[in-house]
Order: sequence, then structure tokens, then C-alpha cells
Amino acid sequence: MNAILDLFAGPGGWSQGLRALGHRDFGMELDAAACQTRNAAGHATVCTDVASYPTTSLAGKVTGLIGSAPCQPFSAGGRRKGLDDADLCHQVLHDLAHGRDTRDAIRPGLKDPRSLLVVEPLRYALDLRPEWIALEQVPAVLPLFDHTAHLLEAAGYATWTGLLNAADYGVPQTRRRAFLLASRTQPVAPPAPTHARDPEPDTLFGPGRAGWISMATALGLASGEVTTRGEHTTGGNKFTADLPAWALTGRARSWTLRVGKRSAATRRRLDDPAPTLLFAHATADVSWLDSDGTKMRQLTVAEAAVLQTFPTDYPWCGSRTKQFEQIGNAVPPRLAAAVLATVVPARLSAGVAA
Repeated sequence: MNAILDLFAGPGGWSQGLRALGHRDFGMELDAAACQTRNAAGHATVCTDVASYPTTSLAGKVTGLIGSAPCQPFSAGGRRKGLDDADLCHQVLHDLAHGRDTRDAIRPGLKDPRSLLVVEPLRYALDLRPEWIALEQVPAVLPLFDHTAHLLEAAGYATWTGLLNAADYGVPQTRRRAFLLASRTQPVAPPAPTHARDPEPDTLFGPGRAGWISMATALGLASGEVTTRGEHTTGGNKFTADLPAWALTGRARSWTLRVGKRSAATRRRLDDPAPTLLFAHATADVSWLDSDGTKMRQLTVAEAAVLQTFPTDYPWCGSRTKQFEQIGNAVPPRLAAAVLATVVPARLSAGVAA
């Protein structure tokens, strides 16, 4: 058995990226709603706690390891207690690399117990020795990724760490995230960007990069119907989203998306990519505004999923709040596919259309 193991698998962002490359993974996930979503989408899943799962049962079975630990302890959208816990996380990384599992001893001293989940990919990597590894987290975790990469290099891996902007890879969202890539069989490097803020002209060396994809373009290409009154409401206008939907009315064309409700909340016009979509318990704070700044309605689950590059018919499960949470926490599948194409061995992807 040669499996790709997805730690903290969520609703399936990495899994959808793998599917685009012609591969499947086996996901571990603790959240019940995310497990239901994964199962409904056809992604193999065990609903379990990654931190307590025995790695010995997986020895010799894992060729690829993926991991996006919960970001809340380090996220700008949370209280960021993980930053206070960073030194303890560094200590556990060092200890694991030297054959000592000090997680239980360190955990009581954490301000957020979830902070220590960021060390789990190294524990699995050292125990299972997969051929390749791909990890993702919020930018604040980059120093811990750098430390992890250094320890993986000592174990025989080539590594790369850095920040990637999802908009540079065809995602209609300027979502910046830290990544760690590693391989025991080949050099590693970040994926070459396919898009740029401004379209680039073709040259003698090849075509230029396309411009960033706007929310209007992404939502205009979606299938199905969207209502201008949003979900759980009556009235409003419905339009088919497989047409240039936002051109139907001049008023809709001038809408902006606001993420947050403070005066300094990020706002983006429809002809720009979305900012990073953060939800958690603040779904009401992500709203469409008209040209006068008046709130028209909240962003819908369907719109959020499209802006995260999930299929329009993806089978989201759980409450509306849980669905938004899953979308906001997931790796955009289009970005996942671009990243994974750099580490999945070429012999596995030969003949597979991306």
C-alpha cells in the first residue's frame, strides 16, 4: 500500500488538488462536519485526533504526507496565543528530531493547546519517512516551518519554505500562506506563478502570465443560480451564474466585498480578487456593500466556495456556520494542485492531465 496521508484534512482542499492531478489521499480529521463533507465528496477519511493517532500502524504505507494544522492559534483573525507558544513549539520540534517526545510534558504550559498541533507533521514525517511532504499554514508559522525544514534536511530531505499568494495561481483571492515542501527523491522549489496583478505580454520565451482573476469573473463563471438577497431570505432577483451575472444591473457591478465590520475592514471591488476569506464565528461580517457603502447582504456559502475554487456542487455538510468555517480553513484546491505538482514524483503523474 502506497498512500498519500492528509493530516488535518478538513473538507478536502488538498484532496481536490490531488484529484486534479489524478491522485487520491487518505485524510485524518477531527471535526465531524468536515468529515461528513469529505465523505460526501468521496474522499477517504477517518475521523480521529491526529495528535493521538499511533503512527506505528502506518509504517511502510505512506509515500506522501500533507498537513495543514489548525491555524487559529497563529491567525490574525484570532487571539494569536500561538505566538506566545512558539518557543515551546520550537522546543518540541527539537526534541522530536532527537528522539524525545515531550509533547505531554510541554502541553500544560501552552496558552492555546492547539498550538502544539503544528509539530505533528514532523512527528509523522520522522516516523513514516514519506517520499515527499507538503505543509501549509498562516504566515506567522513560517519560522516554525523553517525550523521543521532544517530538521528534515538533517533527515535527508531537500526542502523549500516560503510564502505564496493564492492569486498568483488562479485563485480569485489574495490569500497569503506559508508553505513547506520537502522530498527525499528530488530537488524542490515553489510552483511557478501562472497569474500576476497585471497581465503580462507574450515574449520570445513564451506567453506572459494572465492577470489575477477577479471575483466578478469567478462568480460569473459559476454554475447554478444566485439570488441578490442571499440565503434564507425571500424576494430579490435570481440570475444564472454561468453568464456574466454581475453585468445584469449597474448597481451590482459597483458592489464591494467587506471582510470584517470595523472601519478599517478590508474592502474589495468586484473587479478585484477577494481578500483572504476569514469566517469562524464572524460570517455576518463578510458582506456585499453597494456603491454608497450600504450593506446589501452577506456572502453566501456558494459564493465563498467558488472564491476558494471548490466545485460549485461541492457537498458541504453541517450548519451554515460550520460550512463557512470549513471553506475559510481549507487550502484552495487550485493552489493545492499547483503546489502538489512540484513534489509528487513525475513517475506518478506521467500521463495525467492537471
